[in-house]
Amino acid sequence: MENYLLVKSLHIFGAVLFLGNIIVTALWKVMADRTRNPAIVAYSQRLVTITDFAFTAIGAALIFVTGRYFLAEHFGEISEISWLSWGYWLFIASGVLWITVLVPVQIMQAKLAKEFENKDEIPGRYWILSKVWVVVGIVATVLPLANLYFMVFKPT
Repeated sequence: MENYLLVKSLHIFGAVLFLGNIIVTALWKVMADRTRNPAIVAYSQRLVTITDFAFTAIGAALIFVTGRYFLAEHFGEISEISWLSWGYWLFIASGVLWITVLVPVQIMQAKLAKEFENKDEIPGRYWILSKVWVVVGIVATVLPLANLYFMVFKPT
């Protein structure tokens, strides 16, 4: 493949954006929630939405496009190479969790945050959604970390 190293670099850059953002965002969102300060929680919730679109989505797109359509062909068919197949399906599973659970929860939390930003109390619904976001978010983060293992070590 021509430009293999360029495509591989874009793939790694996508992985850095994707993994870096999901880990850092989770940390500062959890820390902001712990303050229980409506203004801080609302601000961090807005940033979760912004950074997910700016970094997580762009990183995921780079990973998927460069990996699925350019790099995978360098090794053969995804279905014929176990480490590549595992990596692909772990990435897809994480994406399904983001699209079906985490993004909708973030949107609901963002709407609630607009309402409570200048108030003294955060409604219970926000905290229930926050627990869902943390639990599903942990799973959606562990999956691409396992994927990273498969992509680096390529176990047979």
